[in-house]
Amino acid sequence: MSAKTIYNNTPLGSLVRFSNGEPRPPERFKRKVAAWENNNGSGRLVECAPPYEVGSYRAPASFTLQIGSYGSHGVVILVVRRVFSIDSELHFEIADRPKPGMVRVLTSFQGRDELQYLAADMAEARGWLSEHGYPGARCEVVGDEDFVDRSACQPRAA
Repeated sequence: MSAKTIYNNTPLGSLVRFSNGEPRPPERFKRKVAAWENNNGSGRLVECAPPYEVGSYRAPASFTLQIGSYGSHGVVILVVRRVFSIDSELHFEIADRPKPGMVRVLTSFQGRDELQYLAADMAEARGWLSEHGYPGARCEVVGDEDFVDRSACQPRAA
């Protein structure tokens, strides 16, 4: 599916795979493998941003995937995220959606929700929040009818 479909219809917390459709090169070609890995992978959908305009610059709508978190002994040192424009040429697929009853820990900034954590239940979400202390965070239970429609955020064709 396209990046625009992911943006318009995928709920926060979904696991999304992206690919350029090319086969993985042999391991002996280190640079080719690194380039391939840049265009093929997966991540959790943590944010969707509507299009915006600043002066003469126009940015299309985009979404952010959290690719990974790195650290040791329970301390996260580095969080890797990647932003994809809805104009991206890559192919996307939803590998997994949040299950009903799971809980999203969300923060908001400039009217946009950002996923901080996806918990199995409310007790886990509250425990994570008390440990990490995000100010202004809220918990949202995933429902059966968890459908997203961000198409209203798209600029209209002239």
